[in-house]
Amino acid sequence: MAKLDYIVKRLLLAFLVLLGVSVITFTIARLVPSDPAALYVGPRARPEQREAARIKLGLDRPLYEQYLRYMGEVLRGDFGISVRSHRPIIDDLKIFLPATLELVFVSMIFTIVIGIPLGVLSGAFKDRWVDHFSRVFAVVNVSTPVFWLALLLQLLFVRQLGLLPIGGRVSREIAILAPIEQITGFYLVDTALAGNWAAFRDVLWHLVLPSLALASYGIGLSIRMTRATMVEVLQQKYITAAWASGLTRRTVYFKMALKNAIVPTLTVLGLNFVWQISGAMLVEIVCLWPGLGTYLVRAILTIDFPVVVSVALIVTIFYVLVNLFLDILQAIIDPRVSLE
Repeated sequence: MAKLDYIVKRLLLAFLVLLGVSVITFTIARLVPSDPAALYVGPRARPEQREAARIKLGLDRPLYEQYLRYMGEVLRGDFGISVRSHRPIIDDLKIFLPATLELVFVSMIFTIVIGIPLGVLSGAFKDRWVDHFSRVFAVVNVSTPVFWLALLLQLLFVRQLGLLPIGGRVSREIAILAPIEQITGFYLVDTALAGNWAAFRDVLWHLVLPSLALASYGIGLSIRMTRATMVEVLQQKYITAAWASGLTRRTVYFKMALKNAIVPTLTVLGLNFVWQISGAMLVEIVCLWPGLGTYLVRAILTIDFPVVVSVALIVTIFYVLVNLFLDILQAIIDPRVSLE
C-alpha cells in the first residue's frame, strides 16, 4: 500500500511539473515579438489572408483560451501545426524523435560500458595508476563541450583517418541501393527486422561518432560517481568479511560492492539520459543528424513557437517519467529508501 501511495504522489508531482512547464513555455512563446500568422501565410500575403490565418491558428482569442485549447489538443495527441512547414507537428515528431532517441540510447550504452567499469576499477585501486587515469579521463570528459569534442572526432576519424562518416543517419549509397523500410523510426531496429544487414552496419557506423561525443559528459559523471560510492562501500565490514572468506576480486567488486554502489550512479545515468535528449542539439547540428535538436533549432530560428512548445513538453515528459522510474527503482533496489 505504501508503494501505491508513493507512486500516486510522484504522479501528482509529475503532473504539476508538466503543467508548470507548459504554462511557462506557452506564455514565453506568445510574448516573443513576432506574428505567427504572418509566418504561416508568408511575406507576400494580403491582410485578409493574415487575418484568416490568425483565426485558423486561434490567435484571435485571449491567451488563456489559446492555452486551454492547445492543452486540450495535446491531451488528444495533437500538438498543432507548424507555422513554418504547415505540417502536423506530431508527424514531424514521429520522424525526428526516434532519430534522437536512437542516438541517445547508443550513447547511453557507451556511457554504461565505459563509465561504470572505469569507476569500479578507480575505486577498487584507489590512488594507483588506474585511479589516476580514470580521474583525469573523467575530468576531461566532463569539462569538454560536446560540440567541440564532436568537431575533434570528425577531424581525427573522418579527415585524418577516414574511418567514420562525417554525419547523417545513413549514407546516400545505402539509401538508394538498400533503402530502409520505415517501421518504428529506429533505423537499427527497422533494418534488423527487415534483415537489411548492409543498411544495419551503415547505420551503426554513422552512430559511432555522434554517440561517442554525446556520451562524453555522462561517462565522466558515471566514473566520478561510481568511484566515490565504491570507495565508501569497500570500507564496509561485509566487504572485509568477503575478503576473509576468500572470494575473488571480480565477485567482491562487481557482485557485492557494485550492487550497493550503483544506486547513486543509476540516478545520475537517468538524469544524464534526459540531459542527452535536450543536449543532443549541438551534436546533431555538428554531425548533421536529423533529430529533435535539429528540428528545435530550425523552429527557434523561424520563430515557430508551436514546435518550440511541443519539443519542450516532450523533453519534460521524458524528464518526469525517467525521474519517477528512477525513484521507484531506487526504492526497490535499496530497502533503506523510504517510500514516504
